[in-house]
Amino acid sequence: MTVALGESLAVIGVALLMRAGLVSFGQGLFSAVGAYAVAYGMRLWGIHEALLLLAVAVAASTLLAVAIGPLICRYRQIFFAMISLAFSMVLYSILLKFNTATGGSDGMEVTAATVLGYHAAAKALAGVYYYLTLACFGVALFATAAYYASPAGYLARAVRDNEIRLEYLGASVSRETFRAYIFAAALTGLSGGLFALAVGHVSPTLAYWTKSGEFLFAALLGGTSSPIAPVVGTVVFESLNSYLSAYLPNVWQMALGAIMLAIILLMPRGLWSLYERFSARHAA
Repeated sequence: MTVALGESLAVIGVALLMRAGLVSFGQGLFSAVGAYAVAYGMRLWGIHEALLLLAVAVAASTLLAVAIGPLICRYRQIFFAMISLAFSMVLYSILLKFNTATGGSDGMEVTAATVLGYHAAAKALAGVYYYLTLACFGVALFATAAYYASPAGYLARAVRDNEIRLEYLGASVSRETFRAYIFAAALTGLSGGLFALAVGHVSPTLAYWTKSGEFLFAALLGGTSSPIAPVVGTVVFESLNSYLSAYLPNVWQMALGAIMLAIILLMPRGLWSLYERFSARHAA
């Protein structure tokens, strides 16, 4: 539950980009950066306070987004997706090849961290990390809701709907997409940092395309119309993943793909659209 809650932050980041008309197939890049930032924060700088480590994770992913964002945000549609994927796979290759610095395919261990100076016993550590993740999730969800309701959030949606008209009205499309990209990177970096703390291990697979694909599929399942919609998508995706792999071990991937395809075709706006229809019907 802790891992799923943390990963939902990355899915929120993907959905946030989708609201701006940007489909990222490389969001695992920032998840891996956040996770490895926690591991290096412990190993190189001797930081063992969880909140400081998470701050390092967010800062590292945000700085990377600031560095590569001006290039990536120039592109749209399949070009944006492929370039974001390319950056993620470059990081995957680096993490895999530089064994002495990154641990290679084995990854790096992350030891137990303190939370506000509190050293939790081994049995209580999982509970402490759960409530830490829940608190971070609440703050991130509130920040995302505030962004959605802000002028910047409406402008990002306008970029998706009619980019040319927005330019004619005097708004900067590049600025709004860049802003959304940085916000999504920060959320995903936080997700990676929480993953590293909860699991106690990081590996290059966090940057692999399959991880980015999971984030994207969960966002498609939930939808983008509400900040909570990607969370619903994450819960459904992880539940299907666990259930099908346990009860249909030989064909679970095919079954998962078929179910997801049916949901996406029948509900193009995601599962959250069911709630919106129900609410609209009762309001009428």
